[in-house]
Amino acid sequence: MDLAYVSLWFWASLALLFYTYLGYPLLIRLLAALPRRAPVEGWLQPRITLVVVAYNEARRIRQRLENFLDLDYPWDRVEVIVASDGSTDSTVERARVYASEQVRVVEFRQRRGKSAVLNDVVPMATGEIVVLADARQRFETGALRALAARFVDPKVGAVSGELVLLDGRAGRSEVGKGVDFYWRYEKFMRLYESRVDSTVGATGAIYALRRELFRPIPESLILDDVLIPMQVARQGYRVLFEPRARAYDWVAPDARHEFTRKLRTIAGNFQLFFLRPWLLNPFQNRLWWQTVSHKLFRLLSPLWLALAFGANLLLAQDQVAYRGLFVAQVLFYSAALLGYLTRHAARKPFFLNVPYAFCLLNWATVMALVHLLNGRQQVTWERTAG
Repeated sequence: MDLAYVSLWFWASLALLFYTYLGYPLLIRLLAALPRRAPVEGWLQPRITLVVVAYNEARRIRQRLENFLDLDYPWDRVEVIVASDGSTDSTVERARVYASEQVRVVEFRQRRGKSAVLNDVVPMATGEIVVLADARQRFETGALRALAARFVDPKVGAVSGELVLLDGRAGRSEVGKGVDFYWRYEKFMRLYESRVDSTVGATGAIYALRRELFRPIPESLILDDVLIPMQVARQGYRVLFEPRARAYDWVAPDARHEFTRKLRTIAGNFQLFFLRPWLLNPFQNRLWWQTVSHKLFRLLSPLWLALAFGANLLLAQDQVAYRGLFVAQVLFYSAALLGYLTRHAARKPFFLNVPYAFCLLNWATVMALVHLLNGRQQVTWERTAG
């Protein structure tokens, strides 16, 4: 085997990994610093329709609706649609306690998944702006005002709010620390993508769009919060990230629950490219660079990690200079393994947490693709703890 080609694969893999996790965030931050016209922002009170698709949320639906009633937005400018996706508990009955001119409960007997329900209920909305939410989270009081202010600009078609994750246990759990770091990293990119042009996707817990820009989505779709905003951007509008529009949720209680959540999200990203290949076409997607850098390259990271390790192993056998790099890789993966073995420990050192979290994310990526290809990842979801 020609070691020159092996060396090329090794360095190319390292370069792509560096670009994915550090290079792209730095580039988007630098581009955001360039002078450009900022989106218009001002006082606006459009009629808003809040849409919640619920499945067996009897325990949470009352709290969710009470949260909507407490929002700092004129109630006569708000409509709420609670759509039950084949619930078999008392979700519908409990939601109907709040039924009024402002609150509608739509019951679907057959469970089909969130995407199919959205296709049916979003066209029913009477609001100019549709805000999509889940039953699990709660909005900060001024969330709707913060979202609405961005729609003063006619070029803005969708706005994503910010999801704030809370850890309810005494002290910060290891899961909580890892998820918090990931969300800070993710929101950093969304903020500066938004300032350059548009963010790629939105926060499913709280995002808004102009009702007239909604286009039907595949019923099998897992991630509505990525495709719906991307379809808005495809129509020539901007998709912004608004950190003042906050929704709150609890961190998963343990690594197993968080892994399950992440598995579904990553499988949804893979599925998105299969269902809508135009996302990878630079002539059809003006956010092509952001999409490839933010979404696709991260999905390919396990491949590049495997190539870097295999190429390094071959090179280390004949070239002393590569042996140190190979030892460094072995130490990194050893730390990840040790982090896994001590995952239930009360405290772990930082040098174990980072490799463990990084490898866990990439393992979830591999498993997500496997689940999607063998049909194990369904469009319907099960209520998670928290």
